Amino acid sequence: MTAHYDARETREQAAREADLFARLPEVLRAAMAAPAYAERLKGFDPAAVTSRAALAGLPLLRKSELPAMHKASAPFGGFVAGAPGSFARLFTSPGPIFEPEGRQADPWRGARALFAAGFRPDDIVLNTFSYHLTPGGFIFDASARALGCAVIPAGPGNTEQQFELIEAYRPVGYSGTPDFLKILLDAAAAANRDVSSIKRALVSGAAFPPSLQAEIKARGVDAYQAFGTADLGLIAFETEARQGMVVNEDLILEIVKPGTGDPVADSDVGEIVVTSLDPHHPWIRLALGDLTAALPGRSPCGRTNLRIKGWMGRADQTTKVKGMFVRPEQIADIGRRHPALGRLRLVVTRERETDAMTLRVETAAASDALRDEIAATLRAVTKLGGTVELVGPGSLPNDGKVIADER
Repeated sequence: MTAHYDARETREQAAREADLFARLPEVLRAAMAAPAYAERLKGFDPAAVTSRAALAGLPLLRKSELPAMHKASAPFGGFVAGAPGSFARLFTSPGPIFEPEGRQADPWRGARALFAAGFRPDDIVLNTFSYHLTPGGFIFDASARALGCAVIPAGPGNTEQQFELIEAYRPVGYSGTPDFLKILLDAAAAANRDVSSIKRALVSGAAFPPSLQAEIKARGVDAYQAFGTADLGLIAFETEARQGMVVNEDLILEIVKPGTGDPVADSDVGEIVVTSLDPHHPWIRLALGDLTAALPGRSPCGRTNLRIKGWMGRADQTTKVKGMFVRPEQIADIGRRHPALGRLRLVVTRERETDAMTLRVETAAASDALRDEIAATLRAVTKLGGTVELVGPGSLPNDGKVIADER
């Protein structure tokens, strides 16, 4: 039994980067055939975008902006060149955001995530993600079938009928949320039903804390996590090394400072930005609003792609202070105006029944004059007054937060 899905997973990272950025210009040309990308990328030469530095010069597309764009220009906001009928399936997610499924094999790039979790051809998989309108069920269904598995399209709920299917078909694998896996195991134990055939699982869509991981493991199921979205499919996944998540192939993943498109320093927490090399439905610098950090070195499992810590919270920390929105982009602007500063964090509290702001700033050159300058910049940028607290370098947590609402 091979340890890896294919040889691409173990190639040198330099070779992977060269391949990705050799293919990127053509993907950019395909993207710019769609009117929204043509407008956003006007003035950029696709042939010149052949490095991470060049890619970082392109504008971000924030996922939080998509619902308004899709509403204004249905169904895909002008970001897809092909007609809806050229795709295999058409979905919607809350927002609404409309997502097409391509006609190619494994359109959501999930087969290698299942393989890393121990699934193999001819396995039977109980898929409990929803098949109704949203793409979750079909993402894992298509991925399992691309791997050569047979799929029970169970969806969530209706545990009694699921027990009948499990006892008849004896699936070895489960895909779904970790919460529903626990519900299924608990209900089976209470009803004295046999679900012992399920030995492995790929879970996503909800938190999977260590306590639940231990409980699921103790009940005989080896469960792995995957991180993905309805837009992009599977982005990163756990392997047998259990040391972070390996980024999927055919994606360029960046980690940027919240509120900017600028790369973070090595190992710093930042926002996940993904560029997909699918010429039929490319995403160019899609900022997901999710936080993570890169892990140094290679995975002990032998896969050589970038590893991330997994989901570490939300990057969209916009909050309202005294009736006005304060955004991460504004805190980033303050940092740009004072480039000698380290990390910045705006802490929002309540004092005497009114909102209060304190901007905590890392600096090695604290002075009253600097504090006053930053306070003036804070007011100029946010149109709100606040206190500035100067702290030493490395004092603020490396958690990606630039706005902490503590009210």
